Amino acid sequence: MSTTRGIDFAHLSLKDALDLAVLVEEEAQERYDEFTHQMKTHDTPAAASFFAFMSGNEKKHGDELRARRLELFGDAPRTVKRAMIFDVEAPDYDQARAFMSARQALTAALESETKAHAFFVAALPAIQDPKVRALFAELRDEEVQHQMLVKAELAKLPPSEEVGDAFADEPVAH
Repeated sequence: MSTTRGIDFAHLSLKDALDLAVLVEEEAQERYDEFTHQMKTHDTPAAASFFAFMSGNEKKHGDELRARRLELFGDAPRTVKRAMIFDVEAPDYDQARAFMSARQALTAALESETKAHAFFVAALPAIQDPKVRALFAELRDEEVQHQMLVKAELAKLPPSEEVGDAFADEPVAH
């Protein structure tokens, strides 16, 4: 479940909105990187490959937002901090399974893109600044595009290709 702390959407400046959007992308990228590593460790290359693809998408989007922020506000300090957000777009930690199929990986990503869309939809009514509203509307619409991308990848997969038991992890000796 995504959460925010200490963010006043009614008084959010464009600089802070861009910083928030960058942090959301960074958090998602880092989670996808973690999942990629986990899937490689468990020798599930299809899931690892898709999570790496999603990490790259999050990085690209974060880089674009950082460039916009830099162009508009230079290196002015951030007032929005990472501790103010949690799981806005990042897949939930409990989504990762030892032996995930590509279908399970894509389903986790689709849920994350849906969650991010819901975040921007929920924030929009509180936003007063027209430039921030426009940015959040743009981000909301991009999440729909991301959902379409994941759905298109899902459609390419065979109907069912489940891999192993999702809870097959055994305790590891220390």
